[in-house]
Parts: sequence; structure tokens; C-alpha cells
Amino acid sequence: MTKERTGELFIFGAAVFGGLLPIIAVLSYRGVPSIISLAISTFLSSIFFLAIILYKRKLHELKNLLLWKYVFFIVVFIGILGYGFYYLGLTRTTPGNAAIIGLSEIFTSYIFFNLIRKEHFSFESKVGTVFMVTGALIVLAPNFYYLNFGDFFILIANFCWPIGNLFQQKAKLISSTETILFLRSLVATPFLFLIAYAFGQHLEFAQVKESLPYLIISGFFLFGVSKIFWLEGISRISVTKANATHSLAPLVTLFFAWIILHQVPTIWQITSFLPFFFGVLLLTNNLKLKQEYAKPN
Repeated sequence: MTKERTGELFIFGAAVFGGLLPIIAVLSYRGVPSIISLAISTFLSSIFFLAIILYKRKLHELKNLLLWKYVFFIVVFIGILGYGFYYLGLTRTTPGNAAIIGLSEIFTSYIFFNLIRKEHFSFESKVGTVFMVTGALIVLAPNFYYLNFGDFFILIANFCWPIGNLFQQKAKLISSTETILFLRSLVATPFLFLIAYAFGQHLEFAQVKESLPYLIISGFFLFGVSKIFWLEGISRISVTKANATHSLAPLVTLFFAWIILHQVPTIWQITSFLPFFFGVLLLTNNLKLKQEYAKPN
């Protein structure tokens, strides 16, 4: 199996778990506030990753000061800003909308890595990015007449992920996946509790008990196993291509939101999948728009 194919399989696994994240998060809100839910899930994931690095005897990786430098930016742009806006957004929009709008991360990744970082992308990738943005606009169409803060917060989160992913790629070159994720979770946890307190959200153990099953699933699997898959994936393929493969997540979200939360997909959500489908094909090089001809000898 090639390195690229292995990376795609890791991202596919992350997409399945990622599709469940907004649903499990919303279910946890029945007992605890949004940022408290995020903070507890993040803390539980740090326990998960600590167990792994102890088992693999990789505590020595924590001595790398350059890793701590990268982790600082990862925590800021992913652990705090990215997930902070995402969890706040879920309090004001549906899991289906959050998952589909999340696909616009492909566009923000393209902007960051292509226009700012000057990474090369093919003509198909550029057209595919346009399709992805079109799909996101279709989902947002019902709210053009007023500002839905939930959808807006999800969009803000999408501008934070690419920066954090850049530093995760850098960190992966000098450290193991589990060590990076352990540090990210460990450092982010106290800041998230402080932010929750600043928003007037308080930790009450009686409420935590009610949401504990969802918090455990979120912490160990959605913030644990899923993130290992993601980091292993982007260490083998580009972030933009990983985001394209990960775009299968909204299908998982819409299906389980229908089954568990009884939220029937809207016509806007269903229509958006047409441009998203072609966008994914183009971004993953499964559809060519330009015919390449061999040069004559």
C-alpha cells in the first residue's frame, strides 16, 4: 500500500469519527454547557494519549523545546480558537449545518497553503475549491437575510484549523502523533476551563454525571482515536487533500442526526452535496479537466 493511499485511509477513518462529533457534542449539552463539554472532552483525551505514550515509552519526547513551540500554536489555533468557536456554533445551529459548513475548511486551507504558503495546486484543485465554496454557500442560503451566529462561528473555526494544521505537520516531523496530541490536550484544558468561566459557564458534577457517557465517547474516541487518524493522515498527504477526503463526514452527520436527533435533512443541505461531490473528485485527482499530452521527441 502506498504512502498516499495509507494517508487517505487514515483520513477516511477520521471522517467517520468526525461525522459523529457534532451529534455527540449536542447530546452532551443536555447536561453541561458547551465550553465545559469541550474542556472535559479535551481533558479525557489527554488521559487517553498519556496512556499511549507511557505504554510506548515516549515521555522523553516532551524534552524537545521546539515541539513545545509548535504545540503553543497548535493549542491556540486548534485546541482553543478552532474547537471553541465550533462548540459555540453548535449551540446555535444544527449538527448537519455545522458539518456541511465545515467543508469550507477546504477553501480556507487552499487560501492559506496556496496563496500564502505558495504550495502548488493543480487547475483541478482550484476548480474543485470553487465547487466546495459553492456547496457551503448553498447551505448558508436560507440565512442570507439575517446573521446566524452558529453558522458564523463554524466559519470562523474553519479559518483557524489550517494554521494549526501547519504546525501539526511541522511537529509530526520531530515527534510522535500521540505525544503531540497529549501536549495539545493537556495545555488546552486549563485555558478552556478559564474561557468557560469567563462566559459564565460553571462545572457542576451532578450535570457532568448526566452527560458522562457522551463526554467519554467524545474524549476517548472523537478527540482520541479520530485525532490520531487525522495526524497520521496529514503526515502522508497534503492538508487540502485530507480535507477533501474528510468531506465524507457530513454524510455521517446527516444520517445520524436523522436517526438520533430526528433532524430530517433540508433541501438546501441535500442540494449542496452536488457541488461538494464534484469538488471532492477534483481535489482528490479522480476527475481531470485538462487533457495532458506527451511532448514530441
